[in-house]
Amino acid sequence: MQTPSRTTSTVRAIARSFSAVQAQQLALPILFALFGVIMGSWAGRIPAMAARVHVSHSALSMVLLMGGLGAVLSYPISSRMMASLGARKTLLFSGLALLCVLIAIGAAPTVPLLMMAVLSLGITASTFDVAINSAATAREKATGKSELSKLHGVGCAGGLAGATLGSLMASLHIMPVTHFLMLAGPLAFVLYYAFTLLDADDAGATVEKKTFSLPRGELLVLGALGFLGSMAEGSIADWSGVFLKEHFGASDGLAPLALSCFSVMMLLSRLVGDKLKARYGARPLVTSGSMLGAAGLFFAVLSPNAYVALFGFAVAGLGMSLVFPFVFSAAGGQGPAALAGVASMAYSGSLMGPPVIGAIAQGFGMQIAIAYVGGLAALIAWVAARARMLK
Repeated sequence: MQTPSRTTSTVRAIARSFSAVQAQQLALPILFALFGVIMGSWAGRIPAMAARVHVSHSALSMVLLMGGLGAVLSYPISSRMMASLGARKTLLFSGLALLCVLIAIGAAPTVPLLMMAVLSLGITASTFDVAINSAATAREKATGKSELSKLHGVGCAGGLAGATLGSLMASLHIMPVTHFLMLAGPLAFVLYYAFTLLDADDAGATVEKKTFSLPRGELLVLGALGFLGSMAEGSIADWSGVFLKEHFGASDGLAPLALSCFSVMMLLSRLVGDKLKARYGARPLVTSGSMLGAAGLFFAVLSPNAYVALFGFAVAGLGMSLVFPFVFSAAGGQGPAALAGVASMAYSGSLMGPPVIGAIAQGFGMQIAIAYVGGLAALIAWVAARARMLK
């Protein structure tokens, strides 16, 4: 029979173990939120950085394209780091590098240096993205429970917070480099804290040693879905407010609400996406959701005024919310190499999309540009219906 002191020690040990498990459950949401804050902060300060180096609209398109190129070039880096370090250490080192790159972007004094910094952003952000999604899909495998939609929802919330903070900093006339320096220290601490909590295997994963490789077969279908989905998301993030302002004459206060409506509905949908996936499956949700997203965007394009168009963008956010997390979940189930290849395609889409839409808007007008994004959503539905790996 146990003595009272031994019983108390046992209870305390169980309580500590339970607390440790709870802490580990927080690690991935913290990391996804942190990534969202970083990328939202960068996106929110693009106008200020462009104005500081006196970059033209065409040159800004080239700057953004460098980010997409960096994402494509990240494949050999992310795959080799995952092979030698494992997901846990990869996300620590790439996350710290990402924070340093963020400061470099804010401090870049010329357009060529800004392009190099944004190229580095594409590399480090894509590598960090692969690492956290690999850790998340590994936990999905271990628990048999879908979690990636909720985690991407947390990342979406982080992005909203980062963009809002960027707007506040801009209104206070705080330079981007000062803003990013103020952000880097606390975020580095949060990154290390989450790293210590994360319950992930440090063993490296076996990957093919290639300088770059597009996914093949069914993985190429997933990569195409990720590319199209993130291209559409990125385009709406950068151009929805411009559409309201130019097409409807919306005020500076009303125009940003297009992105807010889109993002809030995307966030709410992702929070329940895992439960929907368990009930209906990923492929029907992505297919029907993308069709709904296309309908929402076409509705916004044909709306009689800006207020009605806001409803269209909200519907688009609801419909397109599950593309990205479900594609990453399916790719991660095939291993780190598959995830790295699909993520490179997907991430390049988010950075290449906005300048492509900008070029269409320049030649044909904003209404045609947003309709083009609706066409992308319809194409996503067509491809998703044929994606056998979406389960």
